[in-house]
Amino acid sequence: MAQFVLWIIGGTSDSIIIATNLANQEIPCLVTVTTEAARQGYTESKWLQVRVGALEPPDLARFIQQEGIGAVVDASHPFALEISRAAIAAAQALHLPYWRYERPDLIPADTPLIRYVPSLDAALTINWLAGQRVLLILGYRWLECFRPWQDQAILFARILPSIPALRAAQLAGFTPDRLVALRPPISPEMETALWQQWDISRVIIKASGTAGGEAVKGKVAETLGIPLTVIKRPAQHYPNLYQCHDELTAACQQWWHSVIDCPEYESIR
Repeated sequence: MAQFVLWIIGGTSDSIIIATNLANQEIPCLVTVTTEAARQGYTESKWLQVRVGALEPPDLARFIQQEGIGAVVDASHPFALEISRAAIAAAQALHLPYWRYERPDLIPADTPLIRYVPSLDAALTINWLAGQRVLLILGYRWLECFRPWQDQAILFARILPSIPALRAAQLAGFTPDRLVALRPPISPEMETALWQQWDISRVIIKASGTAGGEAVKGKVAETLGIPLTVIKRPAQHYPNLYQCHDELTAACQQWWHSVIDCPEYESIR
């Protein structure tokens, strides 16, 4: 199959911007997201197809070949290492261009209220959690790690409005009165109101950058005097890393121009 489709690993606000930019350039794109809720926001265009469903890393090479993918834009979440590593390996094995969009990271700076830790395990400390009213804004996949803490702290969680997220939270021991399902972005006013409503005394988040609301949570923590733990992004070397939407779009345009100039593309127009 001719490889004339650009695959965007989506599910983030950045991937929506990137997909819109590329569709406006009339570059045929296939966006993959894991949930129906994540489909929202992508532009309607004949140049853009959005597909819902999880992709298993061992199946990526076959998926790429079946869909006629000729290049990969990885705009997944900074903590979605499994899909990123698998996409890098598949692109390299098939000799396809791979570009990573990484949202700019806020410069970590510990303050009396905000501390940065290297991993989830580093955040799970008895002297910090025991007896506290703790809000978790970490995504549903990590909630299971907090099940042993349900008897030692009063835990609350903000999750995405999806069935998998709700099920995972319930299995981790969260009762409905300690859950709220909201899709970002969250305004500072709503963030503040939620923390106050639940009388939160500790908050744990991921280092998700400005697009993920990290700066807003930091400001709310400082305003309310609530200690905030931020789990740093995992280390990963990405080839062809971009942190500017326009620069990434230009790289994709250059690839697309090379495609439409090739004889194989001319033969099917």
